[in-house]
Amino acid sequence: MQDNTMTPQNPAEEKKHRAGFVNIVGNPNVGKSTLMNDLVGERLSIITSKAQTTRHRILGIVNTPDAQIVFSDTPGVLKPKYKLQEQMLGYSEGALTDADVLLYVTDVVEDPEKNADFLDRVAKEEVPVLLVINKIDLLQGGNKELLEIEEKWRKRLPKAEIFPTSALEKFNTDQLRRRIEELLPVAAPYFGKDALTDKPARFFVTEIIREKLLLDYDKEVPYSSEVVVEKFEESEKTIHVMAVIYVERDSQKGIIIGKGGEKIKKVGIQARQDMEKFFDKKIYLELFVKVEKDWRNRENKLRAFGYIE
Repeated sequence: MQDNTMTPQNPAEEKKHRAGFVNIVGNPNVGKSTLMNDLVGERLSIITSKAQTTRHRILGIVNTPDAQIVFSDTPGVLKPKYKLQEQMLGYSEGALTDADVLLYVTDVVEDPEKNADFLDRVAKEEVPVLLVINKIDLLQGGNKELLEIEEKWRKRLPKAEIFPTSALEKFNTDQLRRRIEELLPVAAPYFGKDALTDKPARFFVTEIIREKLLLDYDKEVPYSSEVVVEKFEESEKTIHVMAVIYVERDSQKGIIIGKGGEKIKKVGIQARQDMEKFFDKKIYLELFVKVEKDWRNRENKLRAFGYIE
Protein backbone atom coordinates (compact mmCIF):
# COMPACT_ATOMS: atom_id res chain seq x y z
CA MET A 1 0.00 0.00 0.00
CA GLN A 2 2.81 2.38 -0.79
CA ASP A 3 2.25 5.83 -2.23
CA ASN A 4 5.45 6.48 -4.10
CA THR A 5 6.20 9.21 -6.61
CA MET A 6 6.04 8.56 -10.35
CA THR A 7 9.74 9.31 -10.96
CA PRO A 8 11.99 6.59 -12.44
CA GLN A 9 14.08 5.33 -9.55
CA ASN A 10 17.26 3.95 -11.12
CA PRO A 11 18.29 5.45 -14.47
CA ALA A 12 21.21 3.01 -14.69
CA GLU A 13 18.73 0.19 -15.28
CA GLU A 14 16.84 1.91 -18.11
CA LYS A 15 18.59 0.04 -20.95
CA LYS A 16 17.49 -3.38 -19.81
CA HIS A 17 14.29 -2.72 -17.87
CA ARG A 18 10.84 -2.02 -19.38
CA ALA A 19 8.22 0.06 -17.60
CA GLY A 20 5.08 1.94 -18.53
CA PHE A 21 1.44 2.76 -18.02
CA VAL A 22 -1.25 0.46 -19.45
CA ASN A 23 -4.67 2.08 -19.30
CA ILE A 24 -7.86 0.01 -19.46
CA VAL A 25 -10.87 1.76 -21.00
CA GLY A 26 -14.25 0.75 -22.40
CA ASN A 27 -17.97 0.91 -21.81
CA PRO A 28 -19.61 -0.15 -18.52
CA ASN A 29 -20.04 -3.82 -17.63
CA VAL A 30 -17.69 -5.36 -20.20
CA GLY A 31 -15.38 -6.83 -17.54
CA LYS A 32 -12.62 -4.20 -17.22
CA SER A 33 -12.26 -4.68 -13.48
CA THR A 34 -12.24 -8.47 -13.72
CA LEU A 35 -9.53 -8.22 -16.37
CA MET A 36 -7.51 -5.75 -14.32
CA ASN A 37 -7.64 -7.99 -11.23
CA ASP A 38 -6.56 -11.00 -13.26
CA LEU A 39 -3.67 -9.17 -14.93
CA VAL A 40 -2.45 -7.80 -11.61
CA GLY A 41 -3.04 -11.03 -9.70
CA GLU A 42 -4.78 -9.19 -6.86
CA ARG A 43 -8.37 -8.13 -6.22
CA LEU A 44 -8.04 -4.35 -6.37
CA SER A 45 -11.19 -3.32 -8.27
CA ILE A 46 -14.83 -3.93 -7.40
CA ILE A 47 -16.41 -6.76 -9.39
CA THR A 48 -20.20 -7.01 -9.58
CA SER A 49 -22.71 -7.70 -12.34
CA LYS A 50 -23.91 -4.10 -12.09
CA ALA A 51 -22.68 -1.35 -14.38
CA GLN A 52 -20.78 1.74 -13.20
CA THR A 53 -19.22 0.06 -10.18
CA THR A 54 -15.77 1.64 -10.68
CA ARG A 55 -15.78 5.33 -9.74
CA HIS A 56 -12.07 6.12 -9.46
CA ARG A 57 -9.01 5.47 -11.54
CA ILE A 58 -7.21 2.64 -9.77
CA LEU A 59 -3.58 1.65 -10.39
CA GLY A 60 -2.45 -1.95 -10.09
CA ILE A 61 1.28 -2.61 -10.41
CA VAL A 62 2.87 -5.81 -11.73
CA ASN A 63 6.59 -6.27 -11.10
CA THR A 64 8.91 -8.79 -12.71
CA PRO A 65 12.73 -8.75 -12.70
CA ASP A 66 12.72 -7.17 -16.16
CA ALA A 67 9.59 -5.02 -16.16
CA GLN A 68 7.07 -2.94 -14.27
CA ILE A 69 3.55 -2.76 -15.73
CA VAL A 70 1.35 -0.07 -14.20
CA PHE A 71 -2.26 -0.99 -15.03
CA SER A 72 -4.98 1.63 -14.65
CA ASP A 73 -8.64 0.60 -14.30
CA THR A 74 -11.08 3.39 -15.23
CA PRO A 75 -14.84 3.93 -14.92
CA GLY A 76 -16.97 2.82 -17.85
CA VAL A 77 -17.56 5.42 -20.58
CA LEU A 78 -21.03 6.93 -20.27
CA LYS A 79 -23.11 10.03 -20.96
CA PRO A 80 -23.00 11.95 -17.66
CA LYS A 81 -26.29 12.60 -15.86
CA TYR A 82 -24.77 14.39 -12.84
CA LYS A 83 -21.47 15.89 -11.70
CA LEU A 84 -20.13 12.66 -10.23
CA GLN A 85 -20.47 10.96 -13.62
CA GLU A 86 -18.76 13.94 -15.26
CA GLN A 87 -15.76 13.28 -13.03
CA MET A 88 -15.90 9.55 -13.81
CA LEU A 89 -15.89 10.29 -17.56
CA GLY A 90 -12.94 12.61 -16.98
CA TYR A 91 -10.94 9.70 -15.56
CA SER A 92 -11.67 7.63 -18.69
CA GLU A 93 -10.82 10.47 -21.07
CA GLY A 94 -7.64 11.22 -19.13
CA ALA A 95 -6.56 7.62 -19.66
CA LEU A 96 -6.26 8.37 -23.39
CA THR A 97 -3.63 11.04 -22.81
CA ASP A 98 -1.02 9.32 -20.63
CA ALA A 99 -0.89 5.69 -21.76
CA ASP A 100 2.11 3.81 -23.11
CA VAL A 101 -0.26 0.99 -24.12
CA LEU A 102 -4.05 1.27 -24.32
CA LEU A 103 -6.38 -1.67 -23.64
CA TYR A 104 -9.84 -1.11 -25.10
CA VAL A 105 -12.14 -3.73 -23.58
CA THR A 106 -15.38 -4.84 -25.18
CA ASP A 107 -17.34 -8.09 -25.07
CA VAL A 108 -19.08 -10.48 -27.44
CA VAL A 109 -22.47 -8.70 -27.41
CA GLU A 110 -21.52 -5.02 -27.48
CA ASP A 111 -22.28 -2.90 -30.54
CA PRO A 112 -19.03 -1.42 -31.94
CA GLU A 113 -20.87 1.88 -32.45
CA LYS A 114 -21.75 2.33 -28.79
CA ASN A 115 -20.17 5.59 -27.57
CA ALA A 116 -18.77 6.14 -31.07
CA ASP A 117 -17.20 9.51 -30.21
CA PHE A 118 -14.94 7.96 -27.57
CA LEU A 119 -14.08 5.08 -29.89
CA ASP A 120 -13.12 7.57 -32.63
CA ARG A 121 -10.56 9.02 -30.23
CA VAL A 122 -9.20 5.55 -29.47
CA ALA A 123 -8.83 4.89 -33.22
CA LYS A 124 -6.62 7.98 -33.55
CA GLU A 125 -4.24 6.97 -30.74
CA GLU A 126 -0.54 6.84 -31.64
CA VAL A 127 0.34 4.44 -28.82
CA PRO A 128 -0.24 0.68 -29.29
CA VAL A 129 -3.91 -0.27 -28.84
CA LEU A 130 -4.87 -3.80 -27.81
CA LEU A 131 -8.54 -4.60 -28.40
CA VAL A 132 -9.68 -7.11 -25.79
CA ILE A 133 -12.86 -8.97 -26.76
CA ASN A 134 -13.89 -10.30 -23.37
CA LYS A 135 -16.46 -12.91 -22.28
CA ILE A 136 -15.84 -15.28 -25.21
CA ASP A 137 -16.93 -18.08 -22.86
CA LEU A 138 -20.49 -16.87 -23.57
CA LEU A 139 -20.27 -17.54 -27.32
CA GLN A 140 -22.62 -20.20 -28.65
CA GLY A 141 -21.41 -20.20 -32.26
CA GLY A 142 -17.77 -21.09 -31.68
CA ASN A 143 -14.93 -19.83 -33.89
CA LYS A 144 -17.22 -18.75 -36.72
CA GLU A 145 -19.09 -16.33 -34.49
CA LEU A 146 -15.85 -15.07 -32.96
CA LEU A 147 -14.35 -14.39 -36.40
CA GLU A 148 -17.44 -12.37 -37.35
CA ILE A 149 -17.12 -10.27 -34.17
CA GLU A 150 -13.40 -9.74 -34.76
CA GLU A 151 -14.08 -8.56 -38.32
CA LYS A 152 -16.57 -5.94 -37.11
CA TRP A 153 -14.05 -4.59 -34.65
CA ARG A 154 -11.17 -4.72 -37.14
CA LYS A 155 -13.09 -2.27 -39.32
CA ARG A 156 -13.69 0.00 -36.32
CA LEU A 157 -10.14 -0.11 -34.88
CA PRO A 158 -7.94 -1.13 -37.83
CA LYS A 159 -4.62 -0.44 -36.05
CA ALA A 160 -5.45 -2.46 -32.94
CA GLU A 161 -4.19 -5.94 -32.10
CA ILE A 162 -7.11 -8.19 -31.15
CA PHE A 163 -7.08 -10.46 -28.11
CA PRO A 164 -10.17 -12.66 -27.54
CA THR A 165 -10.29 -13.40 -23.81
CA SER A 166 -12.37 -14.60 -20.93
CA ALA A 167 -11.16 -12.73 -17.86
CA LEU A 168 -13.55 -14.75 -15.71
CA GLU A 169 -12.10 -18.05 -16.98
CA LYS A 170 -8.56 -16.59 -17.17
CA PHE A 171 -8.38 -17.54 -20.87
CA ASN A 172 -5.68 -15.85 -22.99
CA THR A 173 -4.85 -13.30 -20.28
CA ASP A 174 -1.30 -14.60 -19.81
CA GLN A 175 -0.63 -14.10 -23.53
CA LEU A 176 -2.12 -10.61 -23.27
CA ARG A 177 0.17 -9.75 -20.35
CA ARG A 178 3.23 -11.00 -22.24
CA ARG A 179 2.34 -8.88 -25.29
CA ILE A 180 1.86 -5.82 -23.08
CA GLU A 181 5.33 -6.30 -21.59
CA GLU A 182 6.84 -6.52 -25.09
CA LEU A 183 5.23 -3.21 -26.05
CA LEU A 184 6.41 -1.23 -23.01
CA PRO A 185 9.19 1.31 -23.52
CA VAL A 186 12.63 0.73 -22.03
CA ALA A 187 12.59 2.61 -18.72
CA ALA A 188 13.38 2.33 -15.03
CA PRO A 189 10.51 1.47 -12.66
CA TYR A 190 8.17 4.32 -11.74
CA PHE A 191 7.27 2.82 -8.36
CA GLY A 192 9.12 0.70 -5.83
CA LYS A 193 9.46 -2.89 -7.05
CA ASP A 194 7.43 -4.11 -4.08
CA ALA A 195 4.51 -1.72 -4.74
CA LEU A 196 1.09 -3.14 -5.64
CA THR A 197 -0.95 0.05 -6.04
CA ASP A 198 -0.82 3.81 -5.61
CA LYS A 199 -3.88 3.81 -3.37
CA PRO A 200 -3.68 3.90 0.46
CA ALA A 201 -5.20 1.18 2.63
CA ARG A 202 -8.19 3.39 3.49
CA PHE A 203 -9.23 3.43 -0.17
CA PHE A 204 -9.66 -0.34 -0.27
CA VAL A 205 -11.73 -0.24 2.91
CA THR A 206 -14.17 2.13 1.18
CA GLU A 207 -14.23 -0.01 -1.97
CA ILE A 208 -14.95 -3.21 -0.05
CA ILE A 209 -17.86 -1.58 1.79
CA ARG A 210 -19.17 0.01 -1.41
CA GLU A 211 -19.06 -3.37 -3.15
CA LYS A 212 -21.32 -4.84 -0.45
CA LEU A 213 -23.77 -1.97 -0.94
CA LEU A 214 -23.90 -2.75 -4.66
CA LEU A 215 -24.48 -6.44 -3.99
CA ASP A 216 -27.01 -6.10 -1.14
CA TYR A 217 -29.24 -3.24 -2.34
CA ASP A 218 -31.30 -2.61 -5.47
CA LYS A 219 -32.09 0.26 -7.82
CA GLU A 220 -30.59 3.67 -7.06
CA VAL A 221 -29.62 3.15 -3.42
CA PRO A 222 -26.05 1.85 -3.94
CA TYR A 223 -25.37 4.44 -6.67
CA SER A 224 -26.48 7.22 -4.31
CA SER A 225 -24.11 5.99 -1.59
CA GLU A 226 -20.55 7.04 -0.78
CA VAL A 227 -18.26 5.62 1.90
CA VAL A 228 -15.80 7.68 3.94
CA VAL A 229 -13.35 6.17 6.42
CA GLU A 230 -13.28 8.34 9.53
CA LYS A 231 -10.82 6.22 11.50
CA PHE A 232 -8.21 3.64 10.46
CA GLU A 233 -6.05 2.53 13.36
CA GLU A 234 -3.64 -0.30 12.58
CA SER A 235 -1.58 -2.38 14.97
CA GLU A 236 0.53 -5.48 14.39
CA LYS A 237 -2.43 -7.89 14.40
CA THR A 238 -5.58 -5.73 14.20
CA ILE A 239 -7.17 -2.81 12.35
CA HIS A 240 -9.94 -0.69 13.86
CA VAL A 241 -12.10 0.95 11.18
CA MET A 242 -14.87 3.48 11.61
CA ALA A 243 -16.67 4.35 8.35
CA VAL A 244 -19.64 6.49 7.36
CA ILE A 245 -22.02 5.59 4.52
CA TYR A 246 -23.44 8.77 3.02
CA VAL A 247 -26.75 8.73 1.11
CA GLU A 248 -28.79 11.48 -0.54
CA ARG A 249 -32.19 11.06 1.13
CA ASP A 250 -33.66 10.10 4.50
CA SER A 251 -35.59 7.25 2.87
CA GLN A 252 -32.32 5.79 1.56
CA LYS A 253 -30.85 5.93 5.06
CA GLY A 254 -33.74 3.81 6.32
CA ILE A 255 -33.24 1.30 3.50
CA ILE A 256 -29.49 1.01 4.20
CA ILE A 257 -30.05 0.43 7.93
CA GLY A 258 -33.02 -1.92 7.51
CA LYS A 259 -35.51 -3.07 10.13
CA GLY A 260 -33.79 -3.22 13.50
CA GLY A 261 -30.44 -2.55 11.83
CA GLU A 262 -30.52 -5.95 10.14
CA LYS A 263 -29.36 -4.79 6.69
CA ILE A 264 -26.44 -2.65 7.87
CA LYS A 265 -25.33 -5.48 10.15
CA LYS A 266 -25.17 -7.81 7.13
CA VAL A 267 -23.08 -5.28 5.19
CA GLY A 268 -20.73 -4.98 8.16
CA ILE A 269 -20.23 -8.73 8.50
CA GLN A 270 -19.57 -9.20 4.77
CA ALA A 271 -17.20 -6.23 4.58
CA ARG A 272 -15.29 -7.27 7.68
CA GLN A 273 -14.75 -10.78 6.32
CA ASP A 274 -13.36 -9.42 3.04
CA MET A 275 -11.16 -6.89 4.83
CA GLU A 276 -9.65 -9.63 6.97
CA LYS A 277 -8.74 -11.57 3.81
CA PHE A 278 -7.37 -8.45 2.10
CA PHE A 279 -5.26 -7.18 5.03
CA ASP A 280 -4.64 -10.56 6.70
CA LYS A 281 -5.48 -9.03 10.09
CA LYS A 282 -8.33 -9.03 12.56
CA ILE A 283 -10.75 -6.21 11.69
CA TYR A 284 -12.98 -4.27 14.07
CA LEU A 285 -15.52 -2.39 11.94
CA GLU A 286 -18.02 0.28 12.95
CA LEU A 287 -20.50 1.56 10.34
CA PHE A 288 -22.70 4.66 10.48
CA VAL A 289 -25.17 6.11 7.97
CA LYS A 290 -25.63 9.84 7.32
CA VAL A 291 -27.63 11.92 4.83
CA GLU A 292 -25.83 14.39 2.57
CA LYS A 293 -28.51 15.68 0.21
CA ASP A 294 -27.76 15.64 -3.53
CA TRP A 295 -24.03 15.04 -2.93
CA ARG A 296 -23.47 13.68 -6.45
CA ASN A 297 -24.21 17.12 -7.90
CA ARG A 298 -22.37 19.24 -5.32
CA GLU A 299 -18.83 20.19 -6.25
CA ASN A 300 -17.75 20.80 -2.65
CA LYS A 301 -18.86 17.30 -1.62
CA LEU A 302 -17.23 15.68 -4.65
CA ARG A 303 -14.02 17.43 -3.66
CA ALA A 304 -14.37 16.30 -0.04
CA PHE A 305 -15.00 12.72 -1.19
CA GLY A 306 -11.88 12.74 -3.37
CA TYR A 307 -13.39 12.99 -6.87
CA ILE A 308 -12.05 16.50 -7.55
CA GLU A 309 -8.50 17.52 -6.67
